[in-house]
Amino acid sequence: MSQESLKSLLPKFIDNLKDKKRSPSTVLAYRADLDQLIKYLLEKNKPTLDSVLSTDIESFRDSLLAQKYTPKSVSRKLNAVKTFFRFLVDEKIVTRDPSSTVSHPKIESSTPKFLSAIEYRALRDVVRNDIRISTIVELILQTGLRISEVANLKEGNYKNGILHIDEYATQESRDIPLNAPAKQILEKYLKERPKTESPYVFVSKNGKPLAIRNIRAAIDRYFQKAEIPGYTVNDLRTTFVVQNLKTGVDLVFLSRVSGHKRLSTTERYLALAQITQSGRKQELVEL
Repeated sequence: MSQESLKSLLPKFIDNLKDKKRSPSTVLAYRADLDQLIKYLLEKNKPTLDSVLSTDIESFRDSLLAQKYTPKSVSRKLNAVKTFFRFLVDEKIVTRDPSSTVSHPKIESSTPKFLSAIEYRALRDVVRNDIRISTIVELILQTGLRISEVANLKEGNYKNGILHIDEYATQESRDIPLNAPAKQILEKYLKERPKTESPYVFVSKNGKPLAIRNIRAAIDRYFQKAEIPGYTVNDLRTTFVVQNLKTGVDLVFLSRVSGHKRLSTTERYLALAQITQSGRKQELVEL
């Protein structure tokens, strides 16, 4: 094992993620998770690679659970740790991966949730006067964009009614034909958007890109205001898929628009939509 410090190796790993064109949000998340690991190990007087054992990684995992992190969050952080050590092995910086035998916490599977028409109309009503968040809500409902894709959207991605989603991480690039409500609100927002040199579509009042956590927090507040708590921004994407399946949109077309890597992922929503097979429509429904 190497006697190099974990702290000195982290920038090399981050540069590798950037070289692989991982999304900015993924890079930030990995850095934060690994900073958390390194801080924990330093407190245990284990600053170098050669001092880290699998029991230390297990102890880090268990400490997160004890701090009331959800099993899903801990699993995500553990993924970052495992990816970091695999990188060190691949680069021949270490010969042994102490994280390889560390198991993920058990995650109870839950049924995805989606909003009824009454519920997403209630959300629209309370968000109506906030043009920026209203546009984000509408884009997710009408196109199924992931929150990370919303945050990374640039002005150049929209042209002639088509929204181009750039390739990142394991996701392939794709083009989404916008329906009338999505085009109308996006074009309205772009006219009112704060003047800034930033290429990103969604920016704060001072012109800086809107962070994922800020988007999530804002939409959470509006869910509360609409008196439909218990939903998250991810449920808007599920709503898009379910409602399009219910109205007869073709499964393959919908899978491509949603950016699902496998058709089987989209097929799982058939039961949620309470249908046995999809229709043949080749255009998105207007929610």
